[in-house]
Amino acid sequence: MSNAIYEKITKCVEAIREKTSFEPDVALVLGSGLGNYAENIKIEAEISYNDIPGFPVSTVPGHAGKFIFGYVGDVKVVCMKGRIHFYEGYNVSDVVLPARVMKMLGAKILFLTNAAGGLGQGFAAGDLMLITDHISMFAPNPLIGPNIDELGARFPDMSEVYKKDLQEVIRSVAKENGIKLQEGVYAQLTGPSFESPAEIRLLGNLGVSAVGMSTVNEAIAANHMGMRVCGVSCISNLAAGLSENPLSHEEVQEAADKAAPLFTKLVTESIKKFQI
Repeated sequence: MSNAIYEKITKCVEAIREKTSFEPDVALVLGSGLGNYAENIKIEAEISYNDIPGFPVSTVPGHAGKFIFGYVGDVKVVCMKGRIHFYEGYNVSDVVLPARVMKMLGAKILFLTNAAGGLGQGFAAGDLMLITDHISMFAPNPLIGPNIDELGARFPDMSEVYKKDLQEVIRSVAKENGIKLQEGVYAQLTGPSFESPAEIRLLGNLGVSAVGMSTVNEAIAANHMGMRVCGVSCISNLAAGLSENPLSHEEVQEAADKAAPLFTKLVTESIKKFQI
């Protein structure tokens, strides 16, 4: 029996293949603060999401909507400039559609980035955090429903979603370049409202260091397909109840933009050192 989600993925891949034959090794999802990252890519092709039939389009300010294909150093990369969020009203299968498409285009590694609220000990706005694990109980699992056997197993193992060898590369790059790098567990909530102080206290008791509205869905779907995943959060603000200031998207964007040069350096040099 055909699966409508799988058919949609393959149609998106076919539409992209009509425009470029570029086969990436690394897929990069740009979060807030990395909006101008394309300046670091030797671009071979750009494809607007609008030009891919059935592809979801990002509606968040600061998130352009296109794939960029090219080189970071000698590494072949597809860069997702503008991600899709569950809170935009899309089905979770559409939220993870881009990750699945990038895997089918050839990508073996998925590098996830985001802006997040920090609640880890000693965290401050502007810090970068290596994601060592995640908690997914607050956002819908993208694997619910009939399993797509062409993509992966019904019950995928989640023991090491964020691959330790990729983490070690990111750590070493941070050390070599004098970049302060926090580490911790990331939790995705649905958004679009920021979390309440009580929710943040709950997350802290669960061992969460950073919270946001993306990433975990994508990591689960990529892991299901056998991609090697890594991730870095930009701590753009302290979470609710930890700062006297009300939270706003503008604050998140401003802090992420300030951290962008170090964030860019960390991502670029790490990609160059990944063993594909």
